[in-house]
Amino acid sequence: MIKRTASLKQRIIYILLLILILAVSYERGVFSTLSPTGGNGPQDAISEAWKQQLSDVQVTGSGIVEKVLPDDTKGSRHQRFIVRVGPNHTVLIAHNIDLAPRVDGLARDDQVTFYGEYEWNDKGGVVHWTHHDPKNIHPHGWIEHNGKKYE
Repeated sequence: MIKRTASLKQRIIYILLLILILAVSYERGVFSTLSPTGGNGPQDAISEAWKQQLSDVQVTGSGIVEKVLPDDTKGSRHQRFIVRVGPNHTVLIAHNIDLAPRVDGLARDDQVTFYGEYEWNDKGGVVHWTHHDPKNIHPHGWIEHNGKKYE
């Protein structure tokens, strides 16, 4: 039986390749936690998406309503409100009220939970797609307020 071992040169090449793969993976965020089940919970996914300037990320989150804004009536109508999701982080929720019911009685200091698509911006980001998708192509989102789910 012939035993083959890699030469020192081959081992060095393998190690350098491994280091390169790990460095590229780290730079691209492969090791970041964007899953709602990772880290300290759903807010980590939103925080990480914001820090990494990521968009098109499905997130679950919850927080306190900071401000209820006027509806956006240009194009599809959206109910808009700002939610504090962390000590130094707020997001804008843009809830399409042409596809889902308006969140009833929403007011400052109310607790909300939501599932939707996060889009990065320098103000903290926007969460939209908080409604069902009538074409069943996009994940269905929702908002929960006072024990009622709006989808």
